[in-house]
Amino acid sequence: MLGMLMLILKKLGNMLKVSMIFFLASTLVFFLVGPLPVFASDDFNVAQAHSFVANIARKVSPSVVRIDIEREIQPDEFESDLLDPLLRDLLGDLGSFPQKERGQGSGVIIDSTGLILTNAHVVERVDNVLITLQNGSQVDGKVIGTDQVTDLALVKIDGLSGLETAKLGDSEDIQVGDWAIALGTPYGLESTVTLGIVSSLHRDINSLGFSDKRLDLIQTDAAINPGNSGGPLINSTGEVIGINTLVRSGPGAGLGFAIPINLASKVTDQLLTNGEVIHPYLGAQLVFLNERIAKEHNQDPNSLILLPERSGALVQSVLPQSPAEEGGLRRGDLVINAEGHEIQDPKSLLMQVENAQIGKPFELEVLRNNREINLSIKPAALPGIG
Repeated sequence: MLGMLMLILKKLGNMLKVSMIFFLASTLVFFLVGPLPVFASDDFNVAQAHSFVANIARKVSPSVVRIDIEREIQPDEFESDLLDPLLRDLLGDLGSFPQKERGQGSGVIIDSTGLILTNAHVVERVDNVLITLQNGSQVDGKVIGTDQVTDLALVKIDGLSGLETAKLGDSEDIQVGDWAIALGTPYGLESTVTLGIVSSLHRDINSLGFSDKRLDLIQTDAAINPGNSGGPLINSTGEVIGINTLVRSGPGAGLGFAIPINLASKVTDQLLTNGEVIHPYLGAQLVFLNERIAKEHNQDPNSLILLPERSGALVQSVLPQSPAEEGGLRRGDLVINAEGHEIQDPKSLLMQVENAQIGKPFELEVLRNNREINLSIKPAALPGIG
């Protein structure tokens, strides 16, 4: 009896050893190889076969179009005085003949009825607009509104329905370092995709040499080339966060810039509703001033006036018969507050002016001869817009 009990215990011990060895081997395989799938999904394999950029490009590309334009230009009159007299007799009065200029850009469909968002500089002063869809179909387009100040425009194509549209995102949600994917037709090459990151935000376009624009741009290192203008800048979830507008040439070449989509949406609504975008203006030329700049100026024995040694928007000149002149703003005034908001530089003042109402009092606090003065100016519509 005792012998049989010992035999049973021995067999149980052997079984426990085998189980322990199997458990340890399975654990080792799990850590070295990873969990083994129960089954393989075709959809899973397809998703893993391509990068997130490829998946986004496949999703968004049908909404990206090529825009070919044609405009008439009037060349300078031929200087007949430079002609040999014999040739002048043979040719007669040459005069001048209109010529055709052709250009190209990109756009993105934002409404299934055929509404396309692009840059104003792509479609300004055009006679003909030809839209090429991703499938190769070509249709005529009509410019229904442009805004030179923000460099945005709307183009409409008729006769097509159910067009693929891009999903608009929120440009206020993006951060420096986020993925940025640029789509468009650079140099006429359709369905071109480039990848980079958001390099900077709120880049003032005036610092890039465009004094007639009011834009805070998204900066990206995603390649944007001629022909990309008007195409979308996409985030990592496939949403449009900007409209590509320009690329830096010369020093700093390779930096691209896009108009935030939130501003583009606002301009789109105004163009559809009013056919134009009204921008308030005061009529003053402003320069940046801070304590260091003011001190250096005041230490110059040839300085004609003393500047307040603090930050603000310094009035360099006032346009005649402008709202600024009528409201009492003078050259040398330092604007330090607008509508209750502290002003640190011209950019912050222009942001407040852009949100002002035409013809309604716009309250300013300025420093003049080291005295604080309150002014009330009624902004007017920026001339030449519409």
